[in-house]
Amino acid sequence: MQSLKQIFQVPFQYEVFFTKNLFDTANTMFADFIRHFGNPEFQKRILFVVDKGVADAHPNLTNTLINYFDFHSVAKLSPEILVLPGGENCKNDPRFYEEVVRAIDEHRIDRHSFVAAIGGGAFLDMSGYAAAISHRGVKLIRIPTTVLSQNDSGVGVKNGVNYLGKKNFLGTFAPAVAVFNDVNFLTTLIDRDWRSGIAEAIKVALIKDVSFFTWLEEHAEDMNSRNESVMMEQIYRCADLHMKHISSGDPFELGSARPLDFGHWAAHKLEYLSSFSIRHGEAVAIGIALDCVYSHLIGNISKEDLDRIIGLIKKLGFDIYHPALAENDKINLYKGLQEFQEHLGGQLTITLLLALGKGIEVHEIDFEIVKKSVDYLANLA
Repeated sequence: MQSLKQIFQVPFQYEVFFTKNLFDTANTMFADFIRHFGNPEFQKRILFVVDKGVADAHPNLTNTLINYFDFHSVAKLSPEILVLPGGENCKNDPRFYEEVVRAIDEHRIDRHSFVAAIGGGAFLDMSGYAAAISHRGVKLIRIPTTVLSQNDSGVGVKNGVNYLGKKNFLGTFAPAVAVFNDVNFLTTLIDRDWRSGIAEAIKVALIKDVSFFTWLEEHAEDMNSRNESVMMEQIYRCADLHMKHISSGDPFELGSARPLDFGHWAAHKLEYLSSFSIRHGEAVAIGIALDCVYSHLIGNISKEDLDRIIGLIKKLGFDIYHPALAENDKINLYKGLQEFQEHLGGQLTITLLLALGKGIEVHEIDFEIVKKSVDYLANLA
């Protein structure tokens, strides 16, 4: 018998930029990146894909993009600026990612060119998936427009769409070549979307950084009142913690551990059970509350610590409970736990709290205690 063994490494590098009014012609950040990226001898093309919600909130965006590339001739702007629906529906309907693939083909976006996606987290997931499967991967630039996508999903390495009723069943690990966080896009968010992304900050603070958790407690009212500078600090610190974890651990999730999905196993199922009537961040807040109650009931964290967590979640305006958690004697929720394990493969691995600022991975969950945790939240709510 014979065998050949192959081992090689592929380095990934990308930068997350923080700015305001990214496409003002006086702001050269985006143009400078395009100009200095890759081989200067290649003809670079760029296709913009825009979340319809963003396009509606910023009606001059198309003209702004055209003017920017007229002024900064660093790439050939595709004549079509593709506007598609955002939100979770763009991940549920394959027509949308197929439309992005069609535009990539039609406008000759090759591996030396760019797809620049402007939108919320779900829209970036869908657009990134389309870019990753076209030509086995064209260059993706993410321009997140929500708090959640600027502090979490937009700065990560994953793309995906929903399939067979399962969240992110189809997807890729394909980092963007750059991420541009423009605070100006946050100004048009409704309060519900402004708040939603802060759930991911609570999550990463609870498992990584107790000082950040304390900071969130101290600045909750500032964020509620839409203090821009405070929100930007929250986004920066949250993005920084996410990126440090990705680079120091298992970025392509070859194992079964996924600590950055603390609170998400229930959240993913709850989104489906509510027919996506609740936002991802709202579902994550409930999922965090559930896993924190569980952590308390098994003796990991004190009642005092649990009360601080629940208090912060409620102070930021989140619900801590949804009736769908208890439907069908909680069997639907149990299926969510099974689906979470299947999605990762291998043994069940769930992150719980050992203390404020410290997560711990467990491989068994007592679902009777999960049921008690649901009832605990129902009584609190």
